[in-house]
Amino acid sequence: CEALGLLEDQKRHDTPADPNARLMKFSESQYLKTDISYRSVVGMLNYLAGTSRPDIAFATHQCARYCSDPRKPHFVALTRIGRYLATTADKGIIMNPEKQEQKLVAYCDADFAGDYCKEYSDDPATAYSRTGYVITYGGCPIVWQSKMQTEIALSTTESEYMALSACLRDVIVIQQLLEELTRKKFLGSNSEAIVKCTVFEDNKGCLEIATAPKMRPRTRHIAIKYHHFRSHVASGTIVIKWVETGLQVADQFTKGLPRDTFSKLRFMLMGW
Repeated sequence: CEALGLLEDQKRHDTPADPNARLMKFSESQYLKTDISYRSVVGMLNYLAGTSRPDIAFATHQCARYCSDPRKPHFVALTRIGRYLATTADKGIIMNPEKQEQKLVAYCDADFAGDYCKEYSDDPATAYSRTGYVITYGGCPIVWQSKMQTEIALSTTESEYMALSACLRDVIVIQQLLEELTRKKFLGSNSEAIVKCTVFEDNKGCLEIATAPKMRPRTRHIAIKYHHFRSHVASGTIVIKWVETGLQVADQFTKGLPRDTFSKLRFMLMGW
C-alpha cells in the first residue's frame, strides 16, 4: 500500500482483476504522472503471487507484461491489486493437509485468445492464449502458474491441450520426486511406491485427445512435444478427469472473474 500511495480510507476491492476489462498495450493512452515505481511494485507483487498469494497470480502477470511502457490503464490495474491486498491483508494459504489420503491432484485450464480485441487486432500478442494450473498434494497447493502460451493455438481445444501439457510437465517431475522419497521411506512405510496423479480438465475435446491417443485430421498439426505424457496416461499413473467449469479451480489463473465465482474458487484453493 505504501509503494502504491494508498490510504486506509480509500476504496477497496473484493477481486484483484476487473472481470470486464483486459490489459492491452494501450499505446494511444496517456502516461500517468505519478511517483509510483511500476516495475518495483510489480516485483513485490510477483513475490507474493509466487509464495503465499496465488489468488493474485493472474492479475499480477497481466500487469507484469507491460513493465516496459506502462500507461494509465496499467497503473489502474496495479492499484486495484493493491486495494484488494489491503482488503485481505491478514490472509494467505491455509494449509490443511489430508492426513488420510496424500494424493497428488492438479487442476488445469486455458483461456483461448482472451486478450483479442478489434482495436488491437494488429498486435500479435493479443492472439496468444493463457495457461493456468495448480498442483496440490494432500489438499495443499504446492505449485501454481499463470502465464501466456508461447505458440498461437488455433482452437479452444488446442489451447486447453497445450495448457494440459505444460501442467503435466510439472506433475511428472513431482511424481518422480515423491516416488524417490517413498522408496527411501521419507513419506512413511505405508506409502505406495508408485505415485498417481488425478488431473481435472473442463474441456471435453482436450480430454478426448489426451485419453484416446490417435491422430485426427483436425488435430494432426499439434506438435509431438505436447503428447509427452501419453505413456503416463496409458500406464495409469496419470488419470485425467472432466470437471465442470464452476469447480475448475484453475479458472482464476486464466481470467478476471466476478466476485461470487472468484470467492468460491479462492476458497477451494486457499481455504478462505
